[in-house]
Amino acid sequence: MLHVFWHEDALAHDTGTGVFEHPPSPLIDEPELHPENAVRIRNMKAILERGPLAERIRWQDGRHATIDELALIHDRAYIEAIREFCLAGGGTLTWSTTVSKRSWDAALAAAGTTLAASEAVLREETQAAYALVRPPGHHAQTAQADGYCLFSNIALAAEHARRDGVERIAVLDWDVHHGNGTQECFYERDDVLTVSLHMRHGAWGPSHPQTGAPDETGSGAGQGFNVNVELPVGTGDGGYLRAFQSVVAPIVDQFRPELLFVACGQDANQFDPNGRQCVSMTGFHALGAAARELAERNCGGRIVLAQEGGYARTYSAFCLHATLAGVLGIESGLEDPCAYLPDNPGHADTALERVRDALSPYWTL
Repeated sequence: MLHVFWHEDALAHDTGTGVFEHPPSPLIDEPELHPENAVRIRNMKAILERGPLAERIRWQDGRHATIDELALIHDRAYIEAIREFCLAGGGTLTWSTTVSKRSWDAALAAAGTTLAASEAVLREETQAAYALVRPPGHHAQTAQADGYCLFSNIALAAEHARRDGVERIAVLDWDVHHGNGTQECFYERDDVLTVSLHMRHGAWGPSHPQTGAPDETGSGAGQGFNVNVELPVGTGDGGYLRAFQSVVAPIVDQFRPELLFVACGQDANQFDPNGRQCVSMTGFHALGAAARELAERNCGGRIVLAQEGGYARTYSAFCLHATLAGVLGIESGLEDPCAYLPDNPGHADTALERVRDALSPYWTL
């Protein structure tokens, strides 16, 4: 049984319209919704309620985070600045990060609902929990909004678990973009292993100076405990699974975490406007199953997932369903509505060799 945590304030976050992340253009009659919109999350909720997994899901209420909980990771001055900006009517925080007045409620709900999912696992109410939240969080740094993210939902939950007595935590992130915010939160620590599989995109300005390259391995006590698996465009199902099996699983098994967090995005899918990684439902099912196996080997099955990206408004929902079926250890039960020809599993081999070279001083691969 999977416990799924939800709060209605996820739908209150209004990001507006335009040319994807950019303002509306006078050259276009019908603007797009901003990629991070409420439709995508409505579809995810609907497919979990109506699809084959419905009878294996127990819905749970989310909650708002408190200011003190946000301050486990974020600077209090930053928290107050976000609150004031939203309540004053919102606007653009960074070039791609847009908020409205109700975004404050949504951000509190995203952080608090992720905390609630983690607490359920820590209290042994369930072994597996998933937080269906927005706005996403893995780009938010301690005092910097970025990439649609205001607060670092997964990092907050991981820090909360550490303070609750969990000694070693692994955070696995397969959102198509580098989890730079999570990286930044734990970059100098050896009690939280951060692993990000992502499309190679580099830094994208002052709000995201981290490159996501394999040589960003941590500093000080955290040297070697930040793992970036940077993958070429179009890596596909086989390449992602090979990266997981040859790099991610061996490192996590050596670290031996007591709790596994997963930043669960579907924007590596083949039709996402923000990614070009060609991962299908089959690939996401394999990732979910691989994460479950990691948790079973190392954490007594304890796993907490939180929603990150996934901006193809219908296909992302199908990919989420496949992911969670993998986590539950069952077949998806749904046909892929957008199936394509098998990919080349060797497409990422050169990139993975670079990753292994960067990490070989710290881990046996």
